[in-house]
Amino acid sequence: MVKLSVIVPFYNVQQYAPDTLKSLRANAREDFEFILVDDCSRDETPDILARAKRELPGAVYVRHEKNGGLATARNTGIDKARGEYLTFLDGDDWLAPGYYPRLVAAMEELGCDFVRTDHVQCTGRARAIHRVPHGRRGVVMNPRDAILPADRSTSVDYAYAWAGAYHRRLVDKGVLHFTDGLRTAEDRPWIWKLHREADSFAAVSLLGVYYRRGVASSLTQIGDVRQLDFIRAFDQVIEETAQDRDARELLPKAVRTYCAIISHHLGSIERFEPAVARKLKSMSAIALRRMPQDVLDEALDSMDIQRATKLRRLRRRPAGAGVAA
Repeated sequence: MVKLSVIVPFYNVQQYAPDTLKSLRANAREDFEFILVDDCSRDETPDILARAKRELPGAVYVRHEKNGGLATARNTGIDKARGEYLTFLDGDDWLAPGYYPRLVAAMEELGCDFVRTDHVQCTGRARAIHRVPHGRRGVVMNPRDAILPADRSTSVDYAYAWAGAYHRRLVDKGVLHFTDGLRTAEDRPWIWKLHREADSFAAVSLLGVYYRRGVASSLTQIGDVRQLDFIRAFDQVIEETAQDRDARELLPKAVRTYCAIISHHLGSIERFEPAVARKLKSMSAIALRRMPQDVLDEALDSMDIQRATKLRRLRRRPAGAGVAA
């Protein structure tokens, strides 16, 4: 039986894919499989992956005929996966040698639905360790208990799918798939669903994923309309959390996080194309008015005055202002 399935989407990353694949080879084991999903790349990435299919032990190569985005590519990999455990890696990131065997050992020792791990963020030559915002390490807990408090960074704010491993029973339960077609913030509804619906998890002090920031082709660096998918992603978080049995306790966290993300995008609005910037303001104003208004008022009261003022002003923005693109 395959012990671990590693799902790796690639899209136009010919510059970085060789390093990613080299690091996978340094993690290969006879009971591991590496599902390489090319999301209809237009550069040399497909040729690189075709070679990897022959040279990388356990490689499974899948090519999309149409670009669908990261969420769709990950779902393709999940559907192909045969492993007892699953994990993810992005096609421009890389791993420390021997990291996956240690990750599997942690899953087997703890026996929980999923584990979350730390990672190294790489911006140019700079390196910074980022920790799971959960203090208790190596202790199996109910994931719901790691969602709150609303005014502090918690496990649902650490939404990186590749920072951890997941038991196959989450696939069988319908918890592990992503919202098809989301091109950014795809991890947000996913991490919230994971913490609401899984039965057990643990945070472990395990480093091995190197997350590359500042990649020119990354959506986080591109100010086009695809960035606005964060609104659809957080609308889903709000809608699903509102239907939860603990909605009264959890909604303040969801609303406050949504507000913080809107404020973040407004604070860097100059990186967006002018038409997209106008659309960002309009869609954000409508999103604020869609939120539960009593919960929103409490969230704004708890934020610093600069962000709260900006968001209150945006909420009063006339419907349709700036929609024309």
